[in-house]
Amino acid sequence: MVHLLLADPEQTDPTPAEPARVGFVVSKAVGNAVQRNLVKRRLREIVSHRLSEIPDGALAVVRALPAAQRASHAELRDAVDRSMDVATRRAQRSRA
Repeated sequence: MVHLLLADPEQTDPTPAEPARVGFVVSKAVGNAVQRNLVKRRLREIVSHRLSEIPDGALAVVRALPAAQRASHAELRDAVDRSMDVATRRAQRSRA
């Protein structure tokens, strides 16, 4: 699941916007520390390939669900892609 907060378009600051920032939440429901760290590393790698698609100044939180522990890399990538697309559309609608 991905939550996204876009930067304020009304900001008139002449300095360039900061790059997008992404945080990860992997709770104990995902598994023990080794399993959580593995899921977190996979998520970081997957999101790093999509970072350029996230608008500058945006804040994103990627939350791993318990099923992420058993998901293959391809399944996890597809889930992140779908969630990122939904979160982007949702954030754009709420900004309009």
